[in-house]
Amino acid sequence: MTLDMDLGLEAWVSALIELNKLEWMLGAGDAWKPGEKLKLLLAGYNGTRNTGSDIRVEGIVRQIRRILGDDNVALSVMTQDFDLTRGYFENAQQVRLPDIFPPFLHSEVRKNHGVVACEGSMFKSKFANALTAMMIGALGIASAQNKLSIAYGAEAGEMDSLLQKMCKRYCGDSLVITRNTESQEVLGKLGVATELGADTAWTFEPEVSAEHGRKTLLDAGWDGSTPVLAVCPINPFFWPVKASLGKALVHSLTGKYEKSHYRSLYFHKSGPDVDAAFEKYVSEMAAGIDRYRNSRRVFPVLVAMEMLDREACDRLAEKLGGAPVFSSEKHDMHEMVSVLRQCDRMLSSRFHAIVTSMPAGVPSAGVTMDERIRNLMRDRGHGHLLMRVDEQDLADKIFVALRSLDAGADEIRDAMGRTVVRNLQLMARMGVYFEAQVARQYPEFPVRTGVLGWEEYLPPLSAKLQQLLERHSDALEAA
Repeated sequence: MTLDMDLGLEAWVSALIELNKLEWMLGAGDAWKPGEKLKLLLAGYNGTRNTGSDIRVEGIVRQIRRILGDDNVALSVMTQDFDLTRGYFENAQQVRLPDIFPPFLHSEVRKNHGVVACEGSMFKSKFANALTAMMIGALGIASAQNKLSIAYGAEAGEMDSLLQKMCKRYCGDSLVITRNTESQEVLGKLGVATELGADTAWTFEPEVSAEHGRKTLLDAGWDGSTPVLAVCPINPFFWPVKASLGKALVHSLTGKYEKSHYRSLYFHKSGPDVDAAFEKYVSEMAAGIDRYRNSRRVFPVLVAMEMLDREACDRLAEKLGGAPVFSSEKHDMHEMVSVLRQCDRMLSSRFHAIVTSMPAGVPSAGVTMDERIRNLMRDRGHGHLLMRVDEQDLADKIFVALRSLDAGADEIRDAMGRTVVRNLQLMARMGVYFEAQVARQYPEFPVRTGVLGWEEYLPPLSAKLQQLLERHSDALEAA
């Protein structure tokens, strides 16, 4: 039943793309006209307090407005909960994404002149086939209506066979910009042409001061001098989320499956094997951190980058004898990053916890469930700081990695700074591709003219990022 529901959603989305193609050929829909604002729908996984997803979209909004001009665009951002994204995305219009999304895509995409797909884990089955189907659907409907269709900073991994076919059929006319070469290889095998870009979180700067993060830590019991170790655990094993009408009916009638219920028709992977693997992961993390604490004095804090991470943080905090937990449920993205940047070391299973702390020079090690952190650590040259969530002797490897952060802190900071600078330039290159695609799609749109430096394709950079650019200018490619 679970698999059938996923297949049903994918078939539904495919049918709607084909329907939109037919309707466009028959004259339905409106194209952009000179003098109008260019209306763009930013399609993503927002409104769940996933800090990384929200930061990505914040960066995209700021970059688009810098490149195309605020007066020339009208941006809409999908959200699953207005309360959880209130004040985000520079006050772009927010539109509610329902749990059953195909009709929403059919009606909402046609109101706009283009789609920018924003989700980082865009083309993969690891988390939810429904999410990838939604991304492909948004891009495919835009292409079917001969509108701007751009996948921005995408990551690609293993996909189920029908999703592969959908991606190949419906994303071939989209501009797909990946955030690493590994994703280019995955999509290239499907015949989808790509350009290389970066994640869009690199330019993020919290709107609260560093002092705010420091005070938050002090209020949680930090003494102001002991080095702070940020730990960002997840539940790596209850993915993917799958739609199941049968489970949903049973859950509504009896309450069964409550523990694995995500929302609406969607349920996490569950069972004794999942529970055992999760317990082992948390226990191994606790053992490794305890051993590290015995070798030096540190103040550990747990950081739930998404509300779903709260259980992992609470369980790990208990195993550590009590430690503060900072959750995105209570702290917005600005406050979360402010706290992360006040830490001295990091152990993370969250990609964006590492990304957003790197500009502040926080040495980090990763415990990964998929290719995202692995690709980033390889880019940094820090394969020795990478572990898998399910590998043997994880506690021992965590201890060794944390000690390596201490021993090589200066070298690690230098390598991280160079990685930040390279990714800023790649993000600027994405902006160049974006602007060129707009000009091709809508030749009369008033794009900028003249000679522009690559920095002008980025949102305004913070003083911290400007300093990194100056310090690591030799890491830049010749423009």
